[in-house]
Amino acid sequence: MPDAQHGQHAQPQTAANAAGEARYVIGVDYGTLSGRAVVVRVSDGRELGSAVLDYPHAVMDSTLAATGAALAPDWALQVPADYVAVLKSAVPAAIADAGIDPADVIGIGTDFTACTMVPTLADGTPLNELPEYADRPHAYVKLWKHHAAQPQADRINTLAAERGESWLPRYGGLISSEWEFAKGLQLLEEDPELYNRMEHWVEAADWIVWQLTGRYVRNACTAGYKGILQDGEYPSADFLAALNPAFADFAETKVAHEIGQLGASAGTLTAEAAAWTGLPEGIAVAVGNVDAHVTAPAAQAVLPGQMVAIMGTSTCHVMNSDTLTEVPGMCGVVDGGIVSGLYGYEAGQSGVGDIFAWYVKNQVPARYVEAADAAGTSIHQYLTDLAYREPVGAHGLIALDWQSGNRSVLVDHELSGVVLGTTLTTRPEEIYRALLEATAFGTRTIVETFNASGVPVTEFIVAGGLLKNPQLMQTYSDVLRLPISTIASEQGPALGSAIHAAVAAGAYADVRAAGQAMGSVNKNVYTPNEQSALAYDRLYAEYSALHDYFGRGTNDVMHRLRAIRRDAFAAEKAESAESGAQA
Repeated sequence: MPDAQHGQHAQPQTAANAAGEARYVIGVDYGTLSGRAVVVRVSDGRELGSAVLDYPHAVMDSTLAATGAALAPDWALQVPADYVAVLKSAVPAAIADAGIDPADVIGIGTDFTACTMVPTLADGTPLNELPEYADRPHAYVKLWKHHAAQPQADRINTLAAERGESWLPRYGGLISSEWEFAKGLQLLEEDPELYNRMEHWVEAADWIVWQLTGRYVRNACTAGYKGILQDGEYPSADFLAALNPAFADFAETKVAHEIGQLGASAGTLTAEAAAWTGLPEGIAVAVGNVDAHVTAPAAQAVLPGQMVAIMGTSTCHVMNSDTLTEVPGMCGVVDGGIVSGLYGYEAGQSGVGDIFAWYVKNQVPARYVEAADAAGTSIHQYLTDLAYREPVGAHGLIALDWQSGNRSVLVDHELSGVVLGTTLTTRPEEIYRALLEATAFGTRTIVETFNASGVPVTEFIVAGGLLKNPQLMQTYSDVLRLPISTIASEQGPALGSAIHAAVAAGAYADVRAAGQAMGSVNKNVYTPNEQSALAYDRLYAEYSALHDYFGRGTNDVMHRLRAIRRDAFAAEKAESAESGAQA
């Protein structure tokens, strides 16, 4: 069992700080649609400046930008050069915003979405940057929400269960289509030429650090949670060969690499990266990390039982425990996956803010947008304000939050969304509220699963952009029947990366000590309303019934609809190819 004792508070140890001179670190948070850089003071975590760059190519989920060719259903790709653009733009802009001397920066840390994968050559060159592969979808980054590898994930899960693979329980009994091995197997089977040309299958979290340092170091977090590295071993060559003989050496030749521990230095800033960022050559670069896990110390939430929910386009739930056990449908448990000395647990919801954005973009009448503009508020807040004029349950609706599949606890990205109970008098704001509530019910499902598995959730802390919606936060408190604390920073992942940079630079003894000095949290900002909680209990019972009916095999209509959709797409593609050949 890991040692659950926490390190004592440590004072910054740099000579410059001892002399009373201010020192700074940079945290860079790579999200789904943009990258954000934040300048943070080492001594107390004060955020002095920030800047954001929206990725020029955003997310390619319908067409490939280089050619305009249509992508198959459930694809989500990105362009790795967009990540370097963040270093060239957002980092210098954040330094300028802070008004500091770059010479006073002692380290930089980064975090990334996961599992987001980059196929590269031996020197780290992404395959899409080779002219001969620019028109090949598999040459690009597969973003975390690329769910087209579900058939491969299903085969991995079936075979692992049949063989009784020891690593499977560490992932709640199911491997996700979002992760390294499912996506890698899809690449092999759909574009074997590219697979054979690829020399490294790299987490974007590690690729960006490679660009900063010139060294490829694989971070322990993604290696454990997304790369099925447990007790020092990947799935065996025998297991992989049973999936596909050409996949036998995948772990050994494409995945395995030097592992860097969280908070350690991966190397130092190269001259090239210094020129990109305006930072001093030779400063410490922290080992890469995941956006969710890096946030825990920024929220001062590293004790057992403190669940941190990073709520944005999706939600990731992370929590430490001194207990190692199986939690059905969790994303994984990794020794030291968040901080050393404790087991780090992860679960998540693959669609949250994305669901709200999808609904607003596609389902809300123009008159609502115009009314929101006239009121000087966002369409999201306008819909929220309208919806919460009514008591809980007055809309007569229940929804399933599966528009992007289900990450936990069903681990099935072939599932899809449902809104039940609409009538000819149902209004847009009522459906919007039902979707908000559905994500809270999804979180309650996760929390109850942890509790039932002997890993109790004793505190719930929220980070991420969605904490700005007070009605949503109150709904979560009522549904969970727990107080909701909130991270004090509006840029939790970036602050977390800065904390890890401070440790990598030697300013603090470990991540716990740095988090105590540089992180901050607002305790119990929202508390449950008993009347609302009782009403939500009734709705949650209906959610749970639908959850199991559609998600646990009673009615596989969602899977059948997905198959019909794929067949239709394939038929259209074949017809188009035939027409082109005849022409």
